[in-house]
Amino acid sequence: MSKTVVKFGGSSLASAAQIKKAAAIIRSDEARRFVVVSAPGKRDSSDTKVTDLLYRCCDLAAAGEKFDEPLSLIRDRFSGILEELGVTMDLGREIETIRAHLTNGPQREYMASRGEYLNAKVISAYLGFDFLDAAKCVVFLEDGSFDAETTNQKLSAAISGSSGVVIPGFYGATGDGTIRTFSRGGSDVTGAIVARAAQADLYENWTDVSGMLAADPRIVPDPRSIHYITYQELRELAYMGASVMHEDAVFPVRKAGIPINIRNTNAPGDEGTMIVPTLPEGYTSQRVTGIAGKTGFSSIHIEKSMMNTQVGFGATLLQILAAHDLPFEHCPTGIDTMSVVVHTDHLDPVRQSVMDEISQRLHPDILKVEDGLAMIAVVGEGMVFSKGTAAGIFQAISDAGINIRMIDQGSSEMNIIIGVQEEDYALAINSIYQSVIKTV
Repeated sequence: MSKTVVKFGGSSLASAAQIKKAAAIIRSDEARRFVVVSAPGKRDSSDTKVTDLLYRCCDLAAAGEKFDEPLSLIRDRFSGILEELGVTMDLGREIETIRAHLTNGPQREYMASRGEYLNAKVISAYLGFDFLDAAKCVVFLEDGSFDAETTNQKLSAAISGSSGVVIPGFYGATGDGTIRTFSRGGSDVTGAIVARAAQADLYENWTDVSGMLAADPRIVPDPRSIHYITYQELRELAYMGASVMHEDAVFPVRKAGIPINIRNTNAPGDEGTMIVPTLPEGYTSQRVTGIAGKTGFSSIHIEKSMMNTQVGFGATLLQILAAHDLPFEHCPTGIDTMSVVVHTDHLDPVRQSVMDEISQRLHPDILKVEDGLAMIAVVGEGMVFSKGTAAGIFQAISDAGINIRMIDQGSSEMNIIIGVQEEDYALAINSIYQSVIKTV
């Protein structure tokens, strides 16, 4: 029998009504035996996510202040869900365990994980599925890094032969039981890890949108949907700000060759977006799959005559950045010029010391920093085979009266990165979309 792993996000599980929708989806296909859940999200725009309430408890306890109010809100939230679902379950002992933790040196990652933990308990009882605590099989090393292979072994054994299991997302534990979490949105990662361990045929990621869009709808009105996208295209777009799915969720399923289907809990009949290793035979790829971007970048610009003859110049520059724990995003170069694009937030604490060391060790003719940059990624495997795509992109930006500050194209020719001033960011994305995506 085929095996499908389903992951439901916080908006899909924000209330009893939403949980009922998720349960109906699970029960409609017997292949959906492995369920990964997030903590309850917002029920409306004025609501508070359960995870944020847990963080509030932790912050108050750490400051020596009373945390009864937010903890009561969490208890009441779950009690209301249980009552509406008609599930007889007393979470009082679990709430008291959390209270005891808060009074004895609260750990932020432990507190952040309790929303997923409690929700998985509730949903497993409602479905009649087994509950599997992620702390028992999602393994982190002492330094906080994720141990993928040990996790795969333990998780495979734990879910083998299961007729139905619910696993909380977002967290795991070290060997001594200390709770560790993935970055926020990490339930996507847990879903992918479970899909790999189950050797699933499909990983369905259920959220509140019907798949991925070719551009941010807050910037581009009514952008088209993406029906198929490759793992690599998703990685590029997610890294540059496309937020449908956690970017690190690609790796476990990519390794196993498992497709991902992003679906809408509130519109289960929509096909959504398929994320695949390679595009299916007969599918005609768009030359540009999507566009995404971020603001808040700075460019360190260096000019020096005969730079190209100075062995190790670039290596020395990158060593300086590494010594100051400053990661870089892009590094376009010329014969006598070199620019390094970094996040402004990362640069600011070490700006002066980095500039001083570059001056002392590399003796540039010109050294300056340009702030206020936005980076835009135009992504699509079809660009490799489509003549004139880059020309169309640059022409669209030129026609909009925007000055391009940087251009960088990856060796795969699958993406083109463009730097513009932040004030031109939205106009640039709109102009590119209208010219090279919407018209195709």
